Amino acid sequence: MAPVIPAPRLNPDKLFKSKWTAVTPANKEKHFIVTRVFLPEPPATAIELIELEAVHSGRSFSLHWRELTDTLQWRQGWL
Repeated sequence: MAPVIPAPRLNPDKLFKSKWTAVTPANKEKHFIVTRVFLPEPPATAIELIELEAVHSGRSFSLHWRELTDTLQWRQGWL
């Protein structure tokens, strides 16, 4: 049985420029960096979306920041 990897504890205020590794890389895109944190409207609400950029291709996409806690898809840091 594979070891269980605990989900990382994330602070949405510290996501900008954080580094991530895709567990199952596609199109040689394995390493990613958070290049943008979308500020909510109104500002008093919580951050929800971030933009990830693939280091290899430069392709960017948006996703909900809590998806990064899914250890079956993402690992914190560049492994």
